[in-house]
Amino acid sequence: MKIERFEDIQSWQEAKKLTVLIYRLTAGEPFARDFGLRDQIQRAAVSIMANIAEGFGRNSRKEFISFLGIANGSALEVQSHLHVALELGYISRDQFDECYHLAHSVSRLIGGFINYLSKQPDTK
Repeated sequence: MKIERFEDIQSWQEAKKLTVLIYRLTAGEPFARDFGLRDQIQRAAVSIMANIAEGFGRNSRKEFISFLGIANGSALEVQSHLHVALELGYISRDQFDECYHLAHSVSRLIGGFINYLSKQPDTK
């Protein structure tokens, strides 16, 4: 399948699912009252999608790969924040597992995409 729009990128599609899930989780009490953690995990989730899209719009594969690396870091940031949310009792173990595994899946997809792009021949 040819990627013509950033919405065609599988890692972006999965990142969107993760972002929606994070927003739904953080809307409930008591998570919603912890403005710092709530905002940080939401920003990290949105950052995954945004960096994939922004990198896609860049004029070079090198820049795209760089933005994918940032997106991957944001996926790991989401995972880190999930640990805090679990420890504070903001989310259940099942909610943690669902989000954590989705973030891990997104990270693996991004990593695979980086590897794929890194092996493509230069085009002039």
